[in-house]
Amino acid sequence: MNTLTRCALGAAVLAFMLATSTVWAQQGPPVRIRGQIQNVEGDMLTIKARDGSEVKVKLADNARVIAQVKATLADVKTGAYVGVTGMPQPDGSQRAIAIHIFLEAQRNVVPDRFGPWDLREGSTMTNATVETTVTSTDGQVIMVKYKDGEKKVIVPPETPIVANTPGEKSEIKPGAQIIIMGAQKQPDGSLTTTGIYVGRGVTPPM
Repeated sequence: MNTLTRCALGAAVLAFMLATSTVWAQQGPPVRIRGQIQNVEGDMLTIKARDGSEVKVKLADNARVIAQVKATLADVKTGAYVGVTGMPQPDGSQRAIAIHIFLEAQRNVVPDRFGPWDLREGSTMTNATVETTVTSTDGQVIMVKYKDGEKKVIVPPETPIVANTPGEKSEIKPGAQIIIMGAQKQPDGSLTTTGIYVGRGVTPPM
C-alpha cells in the first residue's frame, strides 16, 4: 500500500471514529452486530445475527468497508498493531480466542487500550503493539503493550487470526459474514452505520 493510500485510509478511519464518538454522545452507545448478510436493497442490509435474530441496518452514503482475510501466527510480528480477543487467566495473562491485525493506517486512530468485550462472557479486547513473541509448550506467547500497560498473551495453535485490508462495497452482498462495530439506533428504532468489516473468505472472529 503506498503512502497516499495509507494516509487516505487513515483519514477515513479517523473520520469514522470521530463521527461515531459524536453520534454516541448524542444518541447513546453503539450497537455491535455480528452475522451474515441475507439481503441488500440499496443501502439497506438485512442481517441474520449470530443469535438468530434478523436485523436491518442502513449503510451511510460514505460508509467505510474494511475486509478481513485469513492470516497466521507468522503475520503477528514484533511491531504489529493488533486486537486480541482474550479470556483472562488466573496468572493475569490473556488466552487468545481471536486476533485481528490492524492496517498500519489504523495505528493511532483505533485507540490502544484494554477492556471488556462481548464475544463471550468475561472476554476482553486488547488493542496493542506486539513487543515480543516466543514459542512455548502452550502455543505462541506474545507480549503486547498499550498506552496504560501491557499484557502477556498465550496464543493456542487453533486461534483464528485475520488481517484487515481495504475492502470494497461490492463485497457487501448476501452470504457475506460481517461485523459492525458501531451501529447507531435512530429515534424511530432503526439502525445506521458508517463502517463495516466484511470477511473475505472468513468469518470475522472477534
